[in-house]
Amino acid sequence: MRRSDGVLLKSLNPFVQIIPYIMEKRSDAQNFSKHVVCVDPIDRYLAEKRKQGFKMSYLHFFLAAYVRLIDQRPQLNRFIVNSRMYQRNNICISMAIKPSLRDEDEETTVKFEFTGKEDIFEVAQIIDTVIAEARANRSSTDTDKLAAMLMSTPGIVKKMLVKALKGMDQINILPKSVIKASPFHTTVFFTYLKSIHTNYIYHHLYDFGTTGIFVALGKTAKLPRVVNDQIVVQKCCQIGYTMDERICDGLYFARSFKLLEEYIKNPHLLETGADGPASAN
Repeated sequence: MRRSDGVLLKSLNPFVQIIPYIMEKRSDAQNFSKHVVCVDPIDRYLAEKRKQGFKMSYLHFFLAAYVRLIDQRPQLNRFIVNSRMYQRNNICISMAIKPSLRDEDEETTVKFEFTGKEDIFEVAQIIDTVIAEARANRSSTDTDKLAAMLMSTPGIVKKMLVKALKGMDQINILPKSVIKASPFHTTVFFTYLKSIHTNYIYHHLYDFGTTGIFVALGKTAKLPRVVNDQIVVQKCCQIGYTMDERICDGLYFARSFKLLEEYIKNPHLLETGADGPASAN
């Protein structure tokens, strides 16, 4: 049966196809990687945009970079359900937010949807619109409504409903409305730890849903680095990645990170929409 969020990949190499049967759970296939990024080019770019009247932050920049990266490197947008691999039909990024940095304020989750062809200005507009709506309508996001519905039932019914949802997902009959509301059915789950002034982490992947990549962006700090055989101190961000190794091989991940570094070194590359079909390389 077809899924609303992706297309089954049928012509994969047999070895690639058998791996999800060996590592059945996403938590079985987690790989971890730290990425240290010099943010000087990003700071210069954001300062330039502010002078031009655009309110942009690290959040806007990094999500725009990941959207462009996933468009150009589509294997990053694959997912495994019931040991079968699918190609997602859009780009989604989930993120937890709080109305303010007060302990008593409750957290909610938003999900941004992209085609992959957006430029950084369009990405920023989508982000700002979705977050503003979530903060203006607390406990009224699709995710919150779904959670509230489940939690309004008795304990034993909660367990039965959650098991039913998981089972429906496995056989591709989970309703499109639930997939759309679920933050766990997403390309990337992003945690913006820089906004709460804390360090990066390696966050686990969820076995429920389809998230293949978790990104945790930590606060900026001055770090020693080797540049042209010299030790220099640079302002950096550290990013923790957790990845489902089943969706693509190590070489593909490595080349994807190299492309991401190109966007970091030259943020102006994100100012034009992606041209033509997504690369399959």
